[in-house]
Amino acid sequence: MSPVRRCSRTACGRPAVATLTYVYADSTAVLGPLATYAEPHCYDLCAEHSERLTAPRGWEVVRLADPSAPTRPSGDDLEALANAVREAARPQDRGADARGGGAHAADPMEVARRGHLRVLRSPDS
Repeated sequence: MSPVRRCSRTACGRPAVATLTYVYADSTAVLGPLATYAEPHCYDLCAEHSERLTAPRGWEVVRLADPSAPTRPSGDDLEALANAVREAARPQDRGADARGGGAHAADPMEVARRGHLRVLRSPDS
């Protein structure tokens, strides 16, 4: 017997990636990540069959996201990353910051700065 669980659909031998469970009391079909153990009242489905899943008329399909699956970055994520790179690459006038002058008022506890890291003066001194 193969250790890889297969799709429960007839004549489909592809590996299972999702588990389908019916909640009859709520007229709901729940499709989620592959269950840890094969359960007798659940159906394991391959990627193709899980994407094409439909429920009977009057039923609702609830698709649970797989938390371990890699998520694609959204536009906001990419924009935030680009802004962070721009900020880190922005030249800073280190001499003015160290003397307390310049456009930005330096933190009195800050001794030095390198990129986003700061060296702070000990509160005792």
